[in-house]
Amino acid sequence: MGNEWWVSGRFPGGRPWGAAFSFGRGQRFFEAGEVRLAILSLLAEGPKHGYQLMKEMTDRSGGVYKASAGSVYPTLQQLEDEELIVSEQEGGRRIYKLIRAGRRELEKDPETVRRIWERAEEYEVWGRFMNADSATIFQSIGSLVKTAMRASNRAGTDRVRAVLDRTRKELEEL
Repeated sequence: MGNEWWVSGRFPGGRPWGAAFSFGRGQRFFEAGEVRLAILSLLAEGPKHGYQLMKEMTDRSGGVYKASAGSVYPTLQQLEDEELIVSEQEGGRRIYKLIRAGRRELEKDPETVRRIWERAEEYEVWGRFMNADSATIFQSIGSLVKTAMRASNRAGTDRVRAVLDRTRKELEEL
């Protein structure tokens, strides 16, 4: 395989290569309507309260996506208004359950649901290496990538690869 993946802007397998460095401002984990489907799919696994849903979405993305009450609870209310889920008070918490109409709604777009959780798995891999301070190095990584690409045009890919390999080995020794 040549560099078709670079020219196409996608890694082999179809994922945009820009997404590897896209944890900054303006990037969204869920596209329009996907929080709704994610919540329905999680409720298909069993009844949950809002905090459990937020935690599950955060956990499944390796912490890359931080589910908020501001996105989850309005979506739960919308799903209840649409009569796709029901809720009841249980032990001081509101527990949400998927009902038959919600299952039918979820079954309308299984491909999107699959893509949501595949994307979450990809991000979960990144999340394993993340901690509170690790996001601060993304700007440096982005600058390194740009500089390496410019240098490869001037000095050739073999020299740049050698420098990057030495740098990677040095980082592994830390």
